[in-house]
Amino acid sequence: MKNKITPTDVERVMRDDDFIVSKTDTTGRLTYCNRIFIEFSGYTEKELLGQQHNIVRHPDMPRSVFYLLWETIKAGNEFMGYVKNLSKDGSYYWVLANVSPSYKIVDGDKQLLGYFSVRRKPDPTKLKKIEPIYHDMLMEERQAGARAAIAAGTKVLNDVIEPTGKDYREYILTL
Repeated sequence: MKNKITPTDVERVMRDDDFIVSKTDTTGRLTYCNRIFIEFSGYTEKELLGQQHNIVRHPDMPRSVFYLLWETIKAGNEFMGYVKNLSKDGSYYWVLANVSPSYKIVDGDKQLLGYFSVRRKPDPTKLKKIEPIYHDMLMEERQAGARAAIAAGTKVLNDVIEPTGKDYREYILTL
């Protein structure tokens, strides 16, 4: 269903008390989205449910950030990071995303149901720090080409984070 949407320079800013909530299956297909997600994405609930969550992926987002997200949650860990999303009308909105695996217990065994994500309004001063990093990551990904993009973007991110002695999550939380 992902349409070719032309991004605009129109930013939609979340309200302080907004929480965007969604659930996906194990492959990233939306199984639930709250009214705030529907509002900011610009899609109807019917248009969203069953679609890949990346229906709102903005082309300014480095692929390597999503690679890190998926590696983190597939390992059973919580991911936290800044994400720029694309609305159906071409506008964009930034979020501070928290994504975690969702499990059920069957006969004493933990089975993955999918993923649960809560996004909130990011701190604008922290966004001013992350935006240039994401821009540099994206430029390196594009220069490296599709096959080497993730490694190239990850290297840019690691070059920024490693000197701090933190991992990505710690770095994001302490910007």
